[in-house]
Amino acid sequence: MNMNLENKLILPEEIKEMLPLSDVLKQKINKKREELVSIFEGKSNKLILIIGPCSADNEESVIDYVNRLVPVQKEVEDKIFIVPRVYTNKPRTTGEGYKGMLHQPDPHAKSDLAKGIIATRHIHLRAVEETGFICADEMLYPENYQYLDDLLGYVAVGARSVEDQQHRLVSSGIEVPVGMKNPTSGDYSVMMNAILAAQHAHTFIYRGWQVHSGGNIHTHAILRGSTNKHGNNIQNYHYEDLVRLCDEYDKRELKNPSVIIDTNHANSGKNPFEQKRIVMDVLNSAAHNDRIKSLLKGFMIESYIEDGCQKPDENVYGKSITDPCLGWEKTLKLIYDIAQKC
Repeated sequence: MNMNLENKLILPEEIKEMLPLSDVLKQKINKKREELVSIFEGKSNKLILIIGPCSADNEESVIDYVNRLVPVQKEVEDKIFIVPRVYTNKPRTTGEGYKGMLHQPDPHAKSDLAKGIIATRHIHLRAVEETGFICADEMLYPENYQYLDDLLGYVAVGARSVEDQQHRLVSSGIEVPVGMKNPTSGDYSVMMNAILAAQHAHTFIYRGWQVHSGGNIHTHAILRGSTNKHGNNIQNYHYEDLVRLCDEYDKRELKNPSVIIDTNHANSGKNPFEQKRIVMDVLNSAAHNDRIKSLLKGFMIESYIEDGCQKPDENVYGKSITDPCLGWEKTLKLIYDIAQKC
């Protein structure tokens, strides 16, 4: 094969011994997971906000951001359940550019996956320890999920991964809610087939073992918009899109029908300042239609300390080096506006 074996990476059980969870922290995580699951099962009417930076590019600024959410969560806890985005993997369409903390724990240095594995567990562990939140991450590499499986509260499968067999099978063995994004083509059937696959049991190969999964009944849809053959963005958060998704769920025997609306990416044309308008549009649709209201579980919002984005060498604290984000002051107002609306 045209590749060199460079470095034997640490095993999941080894890193869990290096950076362990205390019994007290395990109990806190389980309690938060149960609360999140109750929303997907319709037992709680709270709205989920999966909110935070496009990518977790700097531990200090990300932890700072997550800590800022703590008092906000207390103020809106009767209506909103916050799940901070701590996204340590960054998918790249062409394979070029910053690939996230897993690849580059230092964005200015070359890739070092051995250090990256430790850095990703450290930031997630620190977030839980300091704030009590359970966080979300994207499952870009299914074989790496066990490095974080005892820490995460929510897992997203991206638009470019949703059709992949291994992502679907591994999702069927995950114990927390997994969101399947619609593919970049916008084809609902791809997303719905992924949900169907993940909700059922499977036997497959994982990390050198034959394994059997039990199925994940909290796998659900994420609508993030799409791109047509001309490269134009097509939104899929509008009323008609949500009714169509309700119809797609009705055609299938799926547990806990749910949708999270991704307010950035193709839905906003990567304009983070459109996110508030999109949220309010969807909430209006839910207020008008009980089917949509029942299906809607929350929103995925890209937010950081500073508005916009920057190049990695600009070094502005708390400003995204990947997709542009909504800054803290605007984020704070948005959260309060959502709490007042829902």
